Amino acid sequence: MTIFLLIKHKERFLFFKPQSPEALKTSINDLGASFIKLAQVLATRADLFDDVYLKELRSLHDDIPPMSSEDFQKVYQSAFPEEPFERFETIPIASASIGEVHEAWLKNGEHVAVKLRRYNIVPQVHADIRILTFFNRIFRPLFSHYTKNSMDALIAEFSDMIRKEVSFEQELSNLKTFSATYKKSGIIFPTPYERYCSDDAIVMSFEEGMRFDDREALMENEIDFYATMEKLIVFYTEQMLLNGYFHADPHPGNLLIRKDGTLVLLDFGMVKRISNPARIAIIEMVKSAHEQDFELYISSCKRLGVIAYEAPQDQMTELAQRMFDIFNDDSLDAISMQELAFSVMASMRDFPFKLPQEAVYIMRASAIIEGLGTTYIDNFNGVKDILPILQKNIPRALGADNGILEALADEMGSLPLTLKQVRTSIQKLSEDEIRVHLSERQLEWLESRIGNRISAFKSSLLLIVLAFFLLTLDPSLKLYAIGFFAVGAIRLLYK
Repeated sequence: MTIFLLIKHKERFLFFKPQSPEALKTSINDLGASFIKLAQVLATRADLFDDVYLKELRSLHDDIPPMSSEDFQKVYQSAFPEEPFERFETIPIASASIGEVHEAWLKNGEHVAVKLRRYNIVPQVHADIRILTFFNRIFRPLFSHYTKNSMDALIAEFSDMIRKEVSFEQELSNLKTFSATYKKSGIIFPTPYERYCSDDAIVMSFEEGMRFDDREALMENEIDFYATMEKLIVFYTEQMLLNGYFHADPHPGNLLIRKDGTLVLLDFGMVKRISNPARIAIIEMVKSAHEQDFELYISSCKRLGVIAYEAPQDQMTELAQRMFDIFNDDSLDAISMQELAFSVMASMRDFPFKLPQEAVYIMRASAIIEGLGTTYIDNFNGVKDILPILQKNIPRALGADNGILEALADEMGSLPLTLKQVRTSIQKLSEDEIRVHLSERQLEWLESRIGNRISAFKSSLLLIVLAFFLLTLDPSLKLYAIGFFAVGAIRLLYK
């Protein structure tokens, strides 16, 4: 498989160039912020890329040189028209595509971290989104219906996320909401100094700790890796499956560990909400995989949107069996499991699958956590660790916060309203006023079928019109005209 990558040249010209996996990685780094982050998301998509490309995409890091002195001064003066700092380190301690982080001290002596947004990053990101959208429209007709939907969902989700990520006011709001939601989690989050924050800068408490991937420092401080990974998995299970509100970028630079083993989570530019129906579908999918319940697994996949509404039952059962065999093999570690799962997905590219928006960042966050676990623990497998946590919390995940008895009491309390709704439904049925609402997946299937019919009708009509045109143009072309007319009529009748 050869990748043709869109290249920006001096911010003006665009052209296509065939790319090997290594060259692809280099080119993406050259393209900048939007394309680096898009590539990190695409690194989970075995349904779109071969493994040799995925390996290179997974190794991409959002770590680039700091701003020039001139750009730094422009951003700093815009963010802080009145000097709030006693001391400010101009050399950043971290530098990424959207912003860079500096160490500073306020005039009252408080130690803070200052995240500055890169100069001119907003128009650059918006231009990149326009480029991606434009070329997706051009190449869309070349893909299958399901790949089109996957690409559309991916670009829409990515565009929405990166627009929010370049807004530091949005990130500040994420930090405040996240800290309030998970204040009892035992995880440490920075405290923002809102009076100094703007869309160009976030000023927050400076949090000490060792990077999650600093193996030497962690071993030196005798950090218990098993306990740390368990804490991280419990926390992410709560975020993604219980609350449906999660930090979507838990890479090693955003995760610190204090000497006492406490976890510190940084950088809230990528925070996602999962809709309640999608969250419940994911829970049921994980649970059914553990219990090898084929019907529930396929049903939950369809409701999540991973499997198309019209997918053949026998093909889906085959897929489920292959996935169950992988997830229930106790000898597999996370890396082996990922490789096997990716190979199954790659072998079924022509199947009616697509990845919905909700799943894109869940897969990315899960893959990062798996990678962290395999760094320190032999035969680490996060999927198996999630299952007992999920089993214990299923009542709470499905809305029964205080247990089964309290859930039953709540249901009994809502019984009068339920009975009234049943009575109203019966009345509407007797009056022929019942309306049928189709799910989003069913509507999508109908749209696909109708679109195919319309396309066939248009091409048939074009052939028939062409036949009459040839006959009018030159009667000697009568045989060609009859041929075109016959083909068009047959297509019209039998499509």
